[in-house]
Amino acid sequence: AYLWARGLAKGLHGRRQLRFGWAAVGDRLSEQFDLQNDSPWPALWVELIDDSNVPGYQASVVHSLSAGQTAHWRYAAVCQRRGQFRLGPWRLRTADPLGLFEVRRDYADAAEIIIHPPTQTDIPIPLPAGTSPGPARARERSWQATINAATVREYQPHDPLRWVHWPTTARRGELFTRQFDLDAAGEIWLLLDMEAAVQLGAGSDGTEEQAVLLAAALAARGLAQNRAVGLAAYGRDPQIIPPALGAGQQWRLLRALALLQADGATSLTAALRDVRQAVNRGATAVIVTPNASPDWLPELLPLAQKGVRLNLILLERRSFGDPSANSYGLQTAARQLGFDCRLLRQGELRPPEPDADQRRGFWEFRTLATGKVITVKSPGN
Repeated sequence: AYLWARGLAKGLHGRRQLRFGWAAVGDRLSEQFDLQNDSPWPALWVELIDDSNVPGYQASVVHSLSAGQTAHWRYAAVCQRRGQFRLGPWRLRTADPLGLFEVRRDYADAAEIIIHPPTQTDIPIPLPAGTSPGPARARERSWQATINAATVREYQPHDPLRWVHWPTTARRGELFTRQFDLDAAGEIWLLLDMEAAVQLGAGSDGTEEQAVLLAAALAARGLAQNRAVGLAAYGRDPQIIPPALGAGQQWRLLRALALLQADGATSLTAALRDVRQAVNRGATAVIVTPNASPDWLPELLPLAQKGVRLNLILLERRSFGDPSANSYGLQTAARQLGFDCRLLRQGELRPPEPDADQRRGFWEFRTLATGKVITVKSPGN
């Protein structure tokens, strides 16, 4: 029994590989597992004990291996909650047939995974319009790349090489880069009220998740329309992301929304004062809040005087379980001040359900000999 256990201790090896480090709520999270027995003794049972903290994901399993055998399998589960989680640490446990000597192999490494909110497009709230009906040029210059290239200037250190204007560079013999105009359609600031005292409900039906789902959808739609989108959310750990364009900005916003919690002590009044220092003239501020008190409405006037277009989205408190609140009265007051204000009731915005393909299997990426990457459907567990 001792020799048997000693052989398993030297020859038993395990490996796990995460297929993708990013996932959305409703996506299928998948890992590849390999278990190898290089010893001359069979392992009658091998228990894999997983200490991952991903909600709804538990990869613990028991296998048996003959001498020299290798087992391969995949474990997958649907992501249930946004946030930052870890896969691992984990360990293998086995013993000799008599159970006299236990063998244990620990794997302390853990992989970080970010589960972000889904970016659905069929939401009842439209994307706010800008200051012009379509893309146009503004008088101000932008420090970010936009769809409007205004002029050229001399190259400065740390300018991206993709901004270099090669015809002017060749003509003048020095590096020149493009200088961009601000889009007159206007950048978008998403301001989420994350004060803990005004939140209602829990889980996907709570005001916190509804605000995050709405922000993710609006950000994805705005970036798809070549509009710069930023985020301001004042939880215990504030998430402030200046407006920018591109896929990189979308990943920054999704990461911030994945980590966002409605546990802050900053009131909406203080948040509006802070955002006023950062927002530019001609921008649009989308304010999402479950706060039915009119105390913060006066803070909207300085923003409007600055030339900022305001869109208010009120999470209707009665539908979230507060019968004494009057979100309709606040909507009326906001409209009398000239602001666009909409109500969002509980149940109007829900995360997408996993489709049949996600339940039966998942898609993986494969690279052909030509270098082209294609998606291939793999069977589920």
